[in-house]
Amino acid sequence: MADPEQSVLFDVDGGVATITLNRPEQMNTINADLGAGLIEALRQVRARDDIRVAVLTGNGRAFCAGADLRSRADGPAAASGVAGLFRTDDSPGFHEFDAKKPIIGAINGYALGGGFEIALSCDLLIASESATFGLPEITLGFFPLAGAPVKLPRSIGRAAANDLLFTGERIDARKAYEFGIVSRVVPPEELLPTAQTMAQKIAGYAPLAVRSMLELVKRQGNLPEGEAMRLAGTMRWAIGQTNDAKEGPRAFAEKRPAVYTGE
Repeated sequence: MADPEQSVLFDVDGGVATITLNRPEQMNTINADLGAGLIEALRQVRARDDIRVAVLTGNGRAFCAGADLRSRADGPAAASGVAGLFRTDDSPGFHEFDAKKPIIGAINGYALGGGFEIALSCDLLIASESATFGLPEITLGFFPLAGAPVKLPRSIGRAAANDLLFTGERIDARKAYEFGIVSRVVPPEELLPTAQTMAQKIAGYAPLAVRSMLELVKRQGNLPEGEAMRLAGTMRWAIGQTNDAKEGPRAFAEKRPAVYTGE
């Protein structure tokens, strides 16, 4: 059984890792323990062959309400653990960490500041109807440090992104859906089951194809369209040579479930 004192809980079942931020009384705010625990969980997702997809969520009323401001108020030394979530020495922080496998963010409540940026670093995002998103840093004398000023304008457009970045105002889950930040909004009690169902479905697909498409989606963003299409063609050809690419059509023709081995 998971230790309730751990800042990050980690469980694996059926090819899906569930990562739960676990400081509910502190709204899952980021301190050194939570930052280190999250990075370690992602390292396990990347390293373990029995994990094909991860679901990231929060325990309690918040997904993550950002940095623990008590650490920041205590000065740079105390805040170093918080910043470590985003960069620790020469290691990548969460927004730069490539788990090599899809991460589904299940946003169950407040996703503010660094918590919103953690959400933006996920590959798929779904939200509870009770979720709230915001970047309040500008109201506190600084600005987001983990990619929001870069990622938001590229993903939802400059006008909507600047509205969030410069006003520091919060939006609800429905507005996040309208902006294209999340792909689905569900009742609170359906959030984790929906995320787990999505994850199990993806985990059942050919893992090399899933990982290659994930890499393509991430790498093509800044490429001219022609180069992106050539990259896609090369990667698609390589995947077409795998055993799994032959197993899929064979299973379809034989009217049976495909058995993908990652080869």
